[in-house]
This record gives sequence, structure tokens and C-alpha cells, in this order.
Amino acid sequence: MELLIKAKDIRLEFAGRDVLNIDELEIYDYDRIGLVGANGAGKSTLLKVLLGKLTVPGCQINRFGEFSYIPQLEEAVLQEHKDYKIVGKLGVHDLETDTMSGGEETRLKIAQALSAQVHGIFADEPTSHLDREGIDFLIGQLKYFAGALLVVSHDRYFLDEVVDKIWELKDGKIIEYWGNYSDYLRQKEEERKRQAAEYEQFLAERNRLERAAEEKRKQAQKIEQQAKSASKKNKTKKGGRLAHQKSIGSKQKTVYKAAKSIEQRIAALKAVEAPENIQTIRFRQSKALELHNPYPIIGKDINKRVGDKVLFESASIQIPLGAKVALVGGNGAGKTTLMKMILNREDCFSISPKAKIGYFAQNGYKYNGDLKVMEFMQEDCDYNASEIRSVLDSMGFNQNDIGKKLSVLSGGEIVKLMLSKMLMGRYNILLMDEPSNFLDLQSLEALEMMMKEYAGTILFVTHDKRLLENVADVIYEIKDKKLHLVR
Repeated sequence: MELLIKAKDIRLEFAGRDVLNIDELEIYDYDRIGLVGANGAGKSTLLKVLLGKLTVPGCQINRFGEFSYIPQLEEAVLQEHKDYKIVGKLGVHDLETDTMSGGEETRLKIAQALSAQVHGIFADEPTSHLDREGIDFLIGQLKYFAGALLVVSHDRYFLDEVVDKIWELKDGKIIEYWGNYSDYLRQKEEERKRQAAEYEQFLAERNRLERAAEEKRKQAQKIEQQAKSASKKNKTKKGGRLAHQKSIGSKQKTVYKAAKSIEQRIAALKAVEAPENIQTIRFRQSKALELHNPYPIIGKDINKRVGDKVLFESASIQIPLGAKVALVGGNGAGKTTLMKMILNREDCFSISPKAKIGYFAQNGYKYNGDLKVMEFMQEDCDYNASEIRSVLDSMGFNQNDIGKKLSVLSGGEIVKLMLSKMLMGRYNILLMDEPSNFLDLQSLEALEMMMKEYAGTILFVTHDKRLLENVADVIYEIKDKKLHLVR
């Protein structure tokens, strides 16, 4: 067991909020850690601090080894020593950096990290832009990597396969859980249930004491009324009156004292926070948007050429009404092209005349940056403000976020907002191109739940194996210029 990194006093604030507030942190040669947390929690920042790429005043970091870093999307710098086998497996064929796409740069960085003789690899979203084959190859390589691994990823399957410890970064602190991501979810659910039980117990005890205190106060008031009544009766009498009043006053003080004691017990109760609610979003569809065709989208004899490359040759596809249909295939197979062909209602597709199609693309959004979040969501939406808030809350938007202008939102927040708006829009068919990219895990799980609950039909592209397993009713794979029905 060899210590590779020892860090103390990692403290970093931004806009009055603790981004990082970690007293001590250690990484050993056997560690295989998944770093999870909400968008903006500081995961990428922590990686950079530990690697020395970002200096934090007062922070002490001792490194006892060499580390490779796989950033999200930074310029890839070619090294003299490359493992061309790994580069090829990851889908990088042109090694000229000026002509590389962002995805190819990421693949090259991964290849360099796997080829280097290092004690540890730090990776920030290494599966972004990798197809399923690339992800599986990366998993295989990391399983046999002998050093430490610290990885930020939104791919739950990837985390399950390569890590055996989870660090949850929340409110600047690290909470450690042993096991892979699925084990972490089970532990979080157990925590939630335990907290819910403790909260119920706290509420029951507080309510019991409040009822008891109220009962004592009523008794004291009754004694006071009796005292007043007795005082009136005794005004004309002589003798014995003072003794009687003293007896009643003593009783009243005792009861008030008991009520005060109960109130002190209520104040001394250790407050228990309510567990986070697990909200179920119920989507509905107006009668005007109902489709009755059992297959609202049918594609026959689909042929498509882009430049010199033939993507489809006499291919066919049928999208069942109300189904969640996944489209899978390697990078460049034609998934996005097929969606755009449907969106443009090209001649090879028979699409229901009543189809209202919404399209999610990761970029190219047009919106008025001066609009506030709630104003934007309410445009062309049949849901009330409470329902909209519920969806936004599940996607990680708090009450303060709802009042923000779109112009101040981060790229990840815009993605979540666009997904939420589309799911609540006046559509009956949704085309979703890699909707899980760049979402934190909490938002990804919320998206998964919403896609399952959505009342209409969805055709979506994903390389996320868990999203595929949990949402897709039907799976088509693009292979050899055809569309093959897998499930």
C-alpha cells in the first residue's frame, strides 16, 4: 500500500460559496475512485488542484508519483511515444492536431494516458464522444491499469465497471462510499430511508410534546378562570379568601412551569432535516396532440450519401406509437443524419400528418438571453407554474435559479433547461440526440425517469448503456448501412 497523494486544507470559495472545503485527503496506489457531484460542485477544479494545475493559497499537497491527466476537451498535444494500437482502437486515425475534432482530441489524450508509465490516471469525463466500442475498450484498458484511478464521469455503466470507491463532492466536502456506483446508489437510498424514519420520529415526538405543552397551557388558563370566578364570589365574604387564592395561584404556577419545561424539551430536540423528496413527474398530452397511427414514423428504402460516404442503403425503420426507441451505432454511422432526415420529413419517410416533432441537439440553440428561466419555460407550455417548478427542481434548479436570466446560465444548465422545456412542450414525438451528455448524475437519473414517464413517442441516440437498458423499449442499430432491429 503506497501513498501517492496527501493533501491538506483544500479551501476555495467562489461568489461567497464554498466550492472546496476539504480538511484532508489521501490517494493510495490501490484506489479506484469515482468522483461524483452536481454540475458546478467543483469536481474538475479538485482534479486540477490535486495535479498542481491550479494553486490554492494555504493548501498543502504532497505527490509521491507521476500522474496522467485526461481533461474534458483541451487541446491534445502529441507526444513522441505513442501506442498506435491504443490510438487506433479509440478511433483516432488522423494524428494531425489541427484537423482533429474535439472527440478525437479526447481519444488521443486517453491513448497517451494509457501508454504513459505513471502511478495514477486522473480523468475528467473520458467517455464523452466515445462510441460504445470505444467505451468498452477503455473499460478493458483501465481494468488492467495497475495504478490509482480518479475519474469524473456521468456514465453509470463505466463507473460500475472501473471504480470500487465513490467520492461524493457536496457543499465543498467529500463523503466517501465503498463500492461502485450502483453500490453508492443503494447506500444513498438506505441513508434516505434512515433519514426519513428519523425525521418521522422527530416530527412525532415534537408533535407529542407540543400537544402536551398546549394541554398544560389550557389547564393553566382554566385555573386562572377559576381563580377569577372564586375572587368575584368571595368579594363579599370575610375570611378564608386569601388561603383559597393562594392554593389556586400555586396550582397555576406549577402548571405553567410544567408547560415551560415541555417547551424547553421541544427546543432541545435535535433537529432532523427532511429527506430529499423523490418526485414523480406525470406528463400528460392534450386530445389535440393524440396520435392514433400505430407507427407514426415509417422509413422505407432509406438511402443517404454524405460526400463520398454512403451512410444508408435500402434501410428501413418503424417507430411504434408511444415507444421509447433507441438508435445506436459507432461514431459516424449516421445516427444524427437519420434524425435530421426525419425532422426534414424526407421522401423516404411516412410520418403521421398530426405529428408535432421536437428536436434536441446539444448545440445551435436560439433563445432570448434576457428572459428569466420561468418566463422561458412558460412559453408555449400547457403546464402550470407548480408543475414546471417540479420538473426544474428534479433537474437541479433551485428557487434562486428560477429567477435568473438565461444569459447567466452555464452551458450545462442550458442543456438541462432545453431538455425540460422540450419534455413539457406541445409535441407528441421527440427526437433526442445524446441527451445525457454533460449532465450530472442526479440530472441524468431525473431525465431517465422523465423519458420513461413521457406520454408521447421518443427516438433517442445514446452511448449510455444504463440509459439504454432503463428507458428503451425498442433498439435499432446502424450497421453495414442498414438499420437492424436489436430489441
